[in-house]
Amino acid sequence: MDALETLLQPVVGLVNRQIRSTTPARELCGELEGRVVAVGVRNTALSIYVRVEAERIALTGTYDAEPDVVISGSPISLAMLAGPDGETAIRDGSVSLAGDAELAAKFQRLLRYGRPDLEEELSRFTGDVAAHELGEIVRSLGRWGRQTGDILQQNVSEYLQEESRSVPSRYEVDDLAARVGALRDDVARLEARIDRLNS
Repeated sequence: MDALETLLQPVVGLVNRQIRSTTPARELCGELEGRVVAVGVRNTALSIYVRVEAERIALTGTYDAEPDVVISGSPISLAMLAGPDGETAIRDGSVSLAGDAELAAKFQRLLRYGRPDLEEELSRFTGDVAAHELGEIVRSLGRWGRQTGDILQQNVSEYLQEESRSVPSRYEVDDLAARVGALRDDVARLEARIDRLNS
């Protein structure tokens, strides 16, 4: 068992518990039984093979045959596959896919069904009330982080455009585009006049 496989085993245990508790996930396991999906981290040698078995998935660091599907991307984009933005990650190219696309879509659905409910898992140790409160704290921190990131991006943009004048404002870019368009039209009219004079 390699290091990546050892690291991911606890997560796979949680995923398998979710799969066993969800009827559509168990049905998908039946459809995908025996199929193998290779998941690799782009620009590294890190890869893992996920074999679907009856009502569970199993990981292995090596696989001698050709996998049915090969998925590769950054760790963040690979994590997005199990979330609601999985389709976006594939469409925008942050995750690449080779092999049977229909099989890959079913595998993605299986991962969504198997996504652990961290609040529920935490409640096994802390109780429902404490787990819910911790979940609320984590969600509010996530919202705060997104809002802070948006504000920081807006402030940096305003500084570069207004204070340092390193980057043109949207108004200046639109004005330049309009002037370039007008110049292009003037040149086209001039060429047409020259062609008429020559003939």
